[in-house]
This record gives sequence, structure tokens and C-alpha cells, in this order.
Amino acid sequence: MSKHPNPAAILDKDQYVEVQAKIRQLKARLPETSVELLAREVIRRLSEEAELASIQSPNNAQITNLCDALICEDDHAGADFIQDAQDEGATFQSLYLNYLAPAAHMLGKWWEEDRVSFVDVTLGTSRMYAIMRALRAQLPQAALIANKEAVFASVPGEEHLVGLRMAADLFRKDGWDIQLLVGRTHDELVAEITASEVVIIGLTASSDRILEALSKLVIALRINNPSVTIFVGGNIVAELHDTVSLLDVDGLAADFQTAKDFMESRVNVGRIP
Repeated sequence: MSKHPNPAAILDKDQYVEVQAKIRQLKARLPETSVELLAREVIRRLSEEAELASIQSPNNAQITNLCDALICEDDHAGADFIQDAQDEGATFQSLYLNYLAPAAHMLGKWWEEDRVSFVDVTLGTSRMYAIMRALRAQLPQAALIANKEAVFASVPGEEHLVGLRMAADLFRKDGWDIQLLVGRTHDELVAEITASEVVIIGLTASSDRILEALSKLVIALRINNPSVTIFVGGNIVAELHDTVSLLDVDGLAADFQTAKDFMESRVNVGRIP
């Protein structure tokens, strides 16, 4: 089960606009097949969350209205809908499970029934994702992370693992408890990281060949683990820095020292409850 924070939610409109802009730029750099894959990943992950929704979920008409808002010409209509729900007392968990999750499920069904276009769906899922990130941005931080723990994982399809293993060994010598995940499928990685109590996730990729898999993994982890810190390392950071910087990650590390500085700085960052 995903680990969702549960305080009152506040939708950061500036964050929403920023994430939306990055998503548009990223989609412009990816082939259409990759854009479709990412849209399907958002729908899939959120649709799974819909099964956890409480019986106090909004009715079908309200979810329909939310879907309409997410794909209309007004770029802020969906965010405004969610903000109105928040103003009426909805928590982060309620907005996530009772509004966005069923909306993703409905939008996916509309897509299958050819009631909406590919453009509509990619637009709607991008806005949903941006809304989730905007909500998370304003969640309060609480207790300090007490232990130097992290998960290092190779992106599915990555074959160059020597650098990742060396980095894990170096961090262990520096007092870090590193859980190393290599050779996992996409779903296996998401499941293992979701079940983990670790909140710092380091992903490694070596080339543009892995960009699609990396993008898909970041999206899945963000939806399933809203409160984790994610950074990307490996050759892809140097080779495709401008593109990788558009991903929804907290940091980029092209070398060991940068990764070390980033991780050490996160030790004093509060864990979101």
C-alpha cells in the first residue's frame, strides 16, 4: 500500500505551473510512444489507488466534472476544482484517493471507449500529476531523518552496474545503510521501494536509451510514494542534463561527491508524516 501523508492539503499554484511547464517540455523531447506510456502509467497507478478510496468518495457526477475540468481549455480548471475540495476540508489523502484516483480511472475508461483523444488524455494526466506535486510541495515537514539510509536502484534495462555498486560500497564505508536494487523489473522496483521505510531514493541510468524507463519509474514512485526524496545519477546526467532536469526529481548527481553532498544535506530534512 502506498504511504500517503494525511494533513490538510494546500495546493501550491506556483508549483503547479512549474511542474506543468516541465512536463510540457519533457513531452516535446520524447517520442509519442513514450508520452503515451507515461500517460498510461499515471492512469494505472492512480486507478490502483482508487480501490483504496473510502465510501465517502465524491459521486460519479462530481468525478465526471473533475475529468471535464482536467481536459478543458482552461489550464487551471482541474487545479481549481481540487482547491475547492480542499477548501471544503478534504485532506491530502482524500484528494488523492477519493478525487484524483477515481478521475484517473474514469479518464482511462473514456480513452478505451474513444470518448477522448490521445491529446486529451496526455493533457489530463499531466495536469493530475502536476496537481499531486503541487499538493505535496506545501505539506509540513516533521521529525528529522534519524538514520543514514537510502535505496540505490538501477533503472530497468540498465546494463552498466559497476559504478552503482562502487557508489553503494563507498557510501556504506561512510556510514550509510544502502539497500541496492539491481536487475529488477519496473513493477518489482516500485513494489519494493513502496514497501520500504527508506525515504531517499537514488536512481542510476547511463544513456538516452534508458530515458523512457527512467521517466516512467520516477512517475510511478512519485504517485506511490509522495514523500520520498529522489535523485538521479549516472552518465545520463552529464549527457542529457537539460532533459533529465525536467523530470520530477529532487536532485541530479553526475559524480560521487555531488551525490554525497546531496544525500548528506537530506539527512537534516524533515520526513513528511
